[in-house]
Amino acid sequence: MPTSSTLPPLGRPLPSHVHVTPSLETPAPRVAPLKVLVVGASGGSGRATIEALLDAGHQVTAYARHGAALQGWGPRVQVVEGDVLVPEQVDRAVQGHDAVIITLGIRESALRVRLFGAARTAMNVRSLGTRHVVAAMLRHGVRRLVVQTSFGVGETRDRLPRLYRLMFQLLLKPQVADTERQEREVRDSGLDWVIAQPVNLVDVRDEGLPCASARGEVQGMQVSRRQVGRFLAHAVGSSDYLGRSVALSA
Repeated sequence: MPTSSTLPPLGRPLPSHVHVTPSLETPAPRVAPLKVLVVGASGGSGRATIEALLDAGHQVTAYARHGAALQGWGPRVQVVEGDVLVPEQVDRAVQGHDAVIITLGIRESALRVRLFGAARTAMNVRSLGTRHVVAAMLRHGVRRLVVQTSFGVGETRDRLPRLYRLMFQLLLKPQVADTERQEREVRDSGLDWVIAQPVNLVDVRDEGLPCASARGEVQGMQVSRRQVGRFLAHAVGSSDYLGRSVALSA
């Protein structure tokens, strides 16, 4: 949700006793290829996740409203065009997959959305879209769900630095409220879920892995989408963080 254009860089040192989970410090052994559906695939986070999934050897289905935006992947990615707010379309997309990754969001100016509402995307796209995905997964027996939300909601609400808390309240309040509802949908789903909470997302070609903390600690307030994508791809085949929300930072 937060991007480098909406929030200023601000960091909080990671305590010396906190370490990155070992599975993310070194390359993890490849798991058997999974068939993974990426919902919200046309955004920056979705694209980074697709790239990471392909690098890990998984089969990828990209689900987005505008499939033409994803044709550049070629035959390596199956593109399914559909609206996450239409349950029947979501149901058809979910069927036959081993796992689902959700990277839903609103790709419009945060200030414009705050003043006038979103022009192209429903304000409740995160929560309602996630609800539809969860229902389809339960119907088709798909167990693994990995969802990207944002640092500063849910379990990390009280860890947000004061300046960011003010920005959330003034600029992002409606989107934060929907992200809170989205997390509740995930937690109440009964699925094998992981919630990823990245700090401020930036577009840099960072080849490293993110610092991942299930206790909500961060070592800075920026992380690249590529790093987050690698974590999401890791989480579909790992039991490290099942039933946890994980703060991601660089």
